[in-house]
Order: sequence, then structure tokens, then C-alpha cells
Amino acid sequence: MPQLTGLHLYPVKSTYRLSPRSAPVEPWGLAGDRRWMLVDEQGRAVTQRDLPGLARFRAVPAAGGGLVMTDPDGVSTEIAAPRTAHGAPPADVEIFGTVFGAAEAAKEAQLWFGERLGDHLRLVHLDRPDTSRAIKPKYALPGETVSMADGFPFLLTTTASLAELNRRIAADHPDDPMKGAALPMERFRPNLVIDGTAAWEEETWRRIRIGEVSFRVAKLCARCVVTTTDQETGVRRGPEPLRALGRHHRIGQKLIFGVQLVPERPAGVDGDHLGTVRLGDGLTVLEHGGHTEDD
Repeated sequence: MPQLTGLHLYPVKSTYRLSPRSAPVEPWGLAGDRRWMLVDEQGRAVTQRDLPGLARFRAVPAAGGGLVMTDPDGVSTEIAAPRTAHGAPPADVEIFGTVFGAAEAAKEAQLWFGERLGDHLRLVHLDRPDTSRAIKPKYALPGETVSMADGFPFLLTTTASLAELNRRIAADHPDDPMKGAALPMERFRPNLVIDGTAAWEEETWRRIRIGEVSFRVAKLCARCVVTTTDQETGVRRGPEPLRALGRHHRIGQKLIFGVQLVPERPAGVDGDHLGTVRLGDGLTVLEHGGHTEDD
């Protein structure tokens, strides 16, 4: 049986991952996943597309929904979670054209980031993920929302698809071991990593269950320049894997790796907690069905 072998969350969008052995599932993602992000002067999300060095900033959850942030030099600060209901300044922010409400962090947090990344940036917090940001209607059921992830609560990848992609990368660079070197899964910044499938099998799923939680497979995941960034150093490393995906796994006009999921609410379960996923959980396919890049 396929099983969950990797579990990752990113408390601040585009920063370094946390990899717990288990995590609660909420309707809008893993508990604590991408509830914070940096925005520019226009309120637009700032990610590794703009600042690849964000990969070197680390965030650890603190009491009350706050954070302990650590910069690449090891200097840390604790940041309280702002709440608009308690007087925090509201902010209209944007991810890929979708505008939604968030709360600005305190001045001290803005100064800490400003000293390191520029005072044109602001740190914001999604204090109401249940209402603030709807999933794009084309892919959503009524009332479904997402945190500050690019578009969906979960991204799932498989080790078999990565192995096949790495095989293609190596074959494309037979005379240059550096260019043909295998890429780690961390380049793709997944939430859920599954072992024990065939390559690209995940693209045939419509509904799955991982342990005690079921998910709807909303669409395929089109990849961007972030996958070319070394997640340990924050440095762009060349055209792979985008070159290989373009040559060998292009669907329509998109370069595909992984699938995007929305968790399903179990019958009789109210509240934010839909269940818990744990390393070693088995995966069961509940429904098959093909996808296209603009599904």
C-alpha cells in the first residue's frame, strides 16, 4: 500500500519548511501552514519568485498563533499573532489577483524584516482563514477556503514521479554530472509526500484517503521558477527541473509535478479539526479520473 513518507508545512509563505511526524488537518490546510506572508507596498505577496533567499528564513510556531523567526545569521525574534478583532491594522492583500483581508503584524516585526529584506515589505497574518480567502470558484465547492498557499490547501507529490523526473534529467545531461544531478523533493515544496506508487499515478486520482482524512484532488500542479531554487541555500541552480518537465512532462501549456488537494469534512464532524495525518499512514484511492492542466 502507498504510504505517507513526507509531511511539511511552511508557517510563513516561501520560508523554510517544518517537517513534523504528524499534523492536524484543517479545511484550509495543515494547522499552521502558510498563515503568514510578506507583501510589498501594493499588498501583493512576496515569495521566492521575487526573493529566493526567503528559503533561508525559518519560522517556528509560538503560543497563541505567533512565530519565532530566525534569519540566515541565526538571529531570532518572537512575533505575536495580530488580530483585527483586537485592534490590529487590517490589510487588503493579494495572491495571483485574489484580494482578501489580513492583519498587519506589530511595528517591531516590520522593523525586523525591514532591516533584513527592505522596508518596502510588510508581514501580514491571516487571522480568519475560515472566511478570508475563497478557493478559485472553478475548482471549489461552496464555502471552501484556503490559507496563504498559492491556490489550494494541500500539495501532494510522489517519490516515484520524482525518481522518473530525475532519471530524465540525468539522461538529458549524459556528459555533465552536475547538470544531471538528482533533485531533492524539497525543491517542489509539497505538504504530503507519498511512496509506493507508479510514476505519475497521482495524476489519475480524483479522491483519496490518507490515514483518517479523505481529500478531493482538485487539479494538477503547474510548476514555476521556485523549483529551480536550492531550498537550503536560497540560490537559483539553473533550469532544472523546469527544462526536463518542459521536455518530458508538459500537459497543455503547463509543466506539471504533483496534484493539489482539498480535504473533505467527515460526516458528523464540526469545527476546524478534520483529522490528523501521520507519517506511515496508508493511502487508499477512493476514485479515479484523469485531469487536464486546465481541469
